[in-house]
Amino acid sequence: MIHEKGDVEFDDLTDNTENLGPPFELPLPDEGIATLIGKSSEETMEILGTPNRIEPSLYGYDWWVYQGGSDQYLQVGLEDQKVVTAFVMGEEVDVSPFYIGQSIQEIFRQATLSTDIQLEYKGTTYQFELTEEDLNIRPLVPVGDIYVQLYFDKYTEELSSIRFMNKETLIKLQPYDLVYRGTLYELAPVAEDKWKAATEGIEKQIFEMSNVIRERFGLPLLEWDPLTSVVAYEHSKDMHDKQYFSHTSPEFGELQDRLEAKEVMYEMAGENIAAQYIDAGAVIEGWINSKGHRETLLQEEFTHLGVGVYKKYYTQNFLKRSWEVNSEEENEESEDGQ
Repeated sequence: MIHEKGDVEFDDLTDNTENLGPPFELPLPDEGIATLIGKSSEETMEILGTPNRIEPSLYGYDWWVYQGGSDQYLQVGLEDQKVVTAFVMGEEVDVSPFYIGQSIQEIFRQATLSTDIQLEYKGTTYQFELTEEDLNIRPLVPVGDIYVQLYFDKYTEELSSIRFMNKETLIKLQPYDLVYRGTLYELAPVAEDKWKAATEGIEKQIFEMSNVIRERFGLPLLEWDPLTSVVAYEHSKDMHDKQYFSHTSPEFGELQDRLEAKEVMYEMAGENIAAQYIDAGAVIEGWINSKGHRETLLQEEFTHLGVGVYKKYYTQNFLKRSWEVNSEEENEESEDGQ
């Protein structure tokens, strides 16, 4: 299925635009992930323990990834040994003053929305302008001196994930339309080796987040499929290099053609693609709010997943592989090794 940034069906969105006004700043809670923003790496280690792994982002900070099961999944972004952002999907993680699974209605009784969020940073005034879609699916709420982006699942009308950011990180990510007065903050160009390391991390994160979502809905977890990940990566790179956005490659054809070219064995296959999202969390939430992509991600029969990311082009290839197919491949590998 095709999904471009901002491609959302408005007909079934909850209308929260009546609850508009000047942005009401909620107080910073006394505990929870929000209080990590600004803390040192040593303090973070004391609170959360050792991360499962550390991966670079495209925005100057490193992600400390904590898996701890689907209900405890979170990523904490550190730059210059300080926490600057966090992204949380785990339902058991303390994301006060909110909680994962909280209803949209409850949140909008708690916080006043605004279409315009204004802030000043290093002499420049920035104003983020939220659309109706933004307000209903990914609003921005000031909490103390940080900013909280809420990702809603429009189908369940519940909070699906949450992102905490300091001012500088919000300006770096620019997740909304922006006007400014002064000098615009510009990210340094990303070197090719940094792109490679960051996108390899994004592939792992998308895989893990996909299983967080599936477990949330009581579905079987997917297994990582290395060869299918190569197929997915090559499609992402092909879309980038040839500047198209489609499930059909002008040169390599449909998903079925691309899987057969790599001799991937499967009973059923599906594909999600996306482009220009800022990171793994944003693209996963984009897919979950798009009907066709959601159906693919939540297809109960799929057993394996390959993920490929090149620059900001993203591909998920899902497979249903039976025990017989897996056994046949294992036997072939065993014979080849004799």
